[in-house]
Amino acid sequence: MEALVLIGRILFSLIFIGAGIGHLADAEGSAGYAESRDAPSSGIVIRLSGVLIAAGGLGVMFGVWMDLAALGLAVYCLLTALLVHHFWTDEASDLQLEMSMFMKNVSMAGAGLIIFALSAGGVDMGWQLGSPLFEL
Repeated sequence: MEALVLIGRILFSLIFIGAGIGHLADAEGSAGYAESRDAPSSGIVIRLSGVLIAAGGLGVMFGVWMDLAALGLAVYCLLTALLVHHFWTDEASDLQLEMSMFMKNVSMAGAGLIIFALSAGGVDMGWQLGSPLFEL
């Protein structure tokens, strides 16, 4: 069971680590996309979000304050879904892509909340480098 939980944490984390690196490597492109979606788009916001989601992904993967990292990623996903992927305002040509991205972010927020609850609740989350920050 420990191995499955660890594999799940790694798979969950990869999208955030990759997206964080992407935000940092192409901050201008990410800011342009955010701006096109009427979301906060300054280079500082994009770079800060890149650092935070990469750190959150690494925190969940390696089990360093995994509960805080997972909660932060869940909040990020919900904010991104609402502020960036608001498909209900789109033209038909963008509707399917933005709805898919919205649902992806909402479902990943759910997974982040599950990881937060299990980790903070004292459930054995497999190999980890640290202890939970919160205690539920």
